[in-house]
Amino acid sequence: MPTIGFDQHDHGHCIEHAMLAAKDRCAKAKLQFTPVRKRVLEILLEKHMALGAYDILDVLAADGLGSQPPTVYRALDFLVRNGLAHRIERLNAYTACSHLDHAHAPAFLFCRVCRTVAEADTGLAQGQLGTVAEQTGFTIERMVIEAEGLCPSCAGAST
Repeated sequence: MPTIGFDQHDHGHCIEHAMLAAKDRCAKAKLQFTPVRKRVLEILLEKHMALGAYDILDVLAADGLGSQPPTVYRALDFLVRNGLAHRIERLNAYTACSHLDHAHAPAFLFCRVCRTVAEADTGLAQGQLGTVAEQTGFTIERMVIEAEGLCPSCAGAST
């Protein structure tokens, strides 16, 4: 269950790799990856944290790509619907997908202090819930797993 978000990594390579994967996915599915959609994904990738729509809108407005809420909400809807970003429901915020190279069921670990997000790659039928579902004949189609706590940096700062 590899995660990304709390560990040190080559962030420039991370963004570049994710943008290439997103462009490839959109091209294969014949989806329009517009400049606004690209920029919203870049903004999410630059931070590795949960961002609200208005946080993103401020950056878009500064970039001259739109200052109206529907602009960012349409882009976020596209990114989430096509698996390029995820909505962190507990925070009503968004984060870029860290596993663009394959379909997966994500689980999110987010820091309540700095809002950094780590995405873990899980399976729908894993763990106790998957076992119970299997025993009852229930088919899990969608699952949201979100854990709130302290990232290593914030946990270290509080001790």
